[in-house]
Amino acid sequence: MMNFREHPAPWRRLDIPTTVISPAISPAPRDAWEVVLRSDPNALESQSAAWTDAACATGSFEDASRLYETVDGRLLVLPMLRRRHTIGALSVEASNPPGWGVGGLLAPGGPTPAEVATVFSELAARRVLTQRLWPNPLAAASWEAGAPAKAKATERVAHLIDLAGGFDHVWSKLAQKSSRRGARHAEREGVTVECDNTGRLIPEFYGLHCQAVNRWSHLQHEPEWMALRRHRHNDPPEKFEAIAHCLGERCQVWVARIGRTPIASMIVLQGNNAYDFRAAMNEDYTSYRANDLLLRLAISDACSAGCGFYYLGDSGHSVSLARFKERFGARPYDYAEYLLERLPISTAERSLKRAVKRAVGFRDSGLIG
Repeated sequence: MMNFREHPAPWRRLDIPTTVISPAISPAPRDAWEVVLRSDPNALESQSAAWTDAACATGSFEDASRLYETVDGRLLVLPMLRRRHTIGALSVEASNPPGWGVGGLLAPGGPTPAEVATVFSELAARRVLTQRLWPNPLAAASWEAGAPAKAKATERVAHLIDLAGGFDHVWSKLAQKSSRRGARHAEREGVTVECDNTGRLIPEFYGLHCQAVNRWSHLQHEPEWMALRRHRHNDPPEKFEAIAHCLGERCQVWVARIGRTPIASMIVLQGNNAYDFRAAMNEDYTSYRANDLLLRLAISDACSAGCGFYYLGDSGHSVSLARFKERFGARPYDYAEYLLERLPISTAERSLKRAVKRAVGFRDSGLIG
C-alpha cells in the first residue's frame, strides 16, 4: 500500500462556490439514490444502495450514506459505511471501506469539481474520527480539482476497458492477439463456462479464492495462519453470499471448469458499467488459459447489456497484473483515494503494519487482494 501524502491540485487555493442548499439527509432515501445512480454514466454497482445493504448484512457496518441537493435542484448521493460500534466523534466511515470496492459521489452526468468541493467541506465540518473516500476513477479530474489541501491522498492506478465501440471492436481492435489465442485455446482444451446470477456458484468461487489466499501467502512469505485469519475476517463466505442476495441479477458469478473441476472464477457487478470485483484461479490449470475465455465472455455480455466501461480493478504496483489487463484492451487511469481524519490514525496504522511485516519477513508481491 502506498503512503498517504499531500496530493497537489491547482484549484485547491481557489474559492469554489458552495452548491448545496439543504442539509444532508442520512441515510440517503433509497428511491432518490436509485435515480441518481442510474443517471450517473460512470456509476458502479459498488456505489448502489443494494451494495450498502450487502455490507450492512454482514454485521460489520451501518448505512451512513448522505443525500445532498444543489441550488439548481441536482441531487447528489455519497454512499458511506460506518464501522459498527464506532459512534459520534469516534466514528470510522468510508466510501467505501477496504475490501468493498469503489465508492465516492454520485451525480447526474457525474459530479463537478464544485460539487466535490462542497461535499468535502460538509464532511470536514463533521465530528468524525476518520472519513475515507475511494472515488470512481472515471471522476478523477473532479475529485482532484475539488479536494481540499487538508485531505490526505494516496495515488492509485485502475484499469478500465472502454466498451463504446461494442464487443467486436473491443475484441478485434483493443484486445491483443495473445488474449484471443488464449480464449480459443481454452475452448479447444475443453474448458466450459457457466454464469449464474442467483448466488448458486458462490461456493465454487470461494473455494478458488481460498486457494489463491494460500498462494499469495507463500509468494509474500506470510505465515499461512495469518493470511487465512485475515481472509476469514475480511472476506468471509457470508460477505459474497450477501452481495449475491442483495444485488440479485446485477451480481454475476462466472466459473470455468475442466470436467466438473472449477479452475477459474470471477464476480462481475453489472449496471451502468461492469465491475470485475473479484477473481481467482487454480494455478495448477494455468496452461488451459481459462481466464482469457472468462474475460472474453464477460466483456461480451457487458457490451450486450449496454455497459459503458468494464472496470478490471486496481493494479497497484504490479507490472505483471497491469500487463495482463492491458492484453484485453484496458487502459490505466490514475486517480487518488482521500482521507479526512481528526487524529493521525493512518500514520499509526502504517507503522504497526510495517512492524508486523518486518517481524514475519513479509515480501510485498504487488498483488491486489
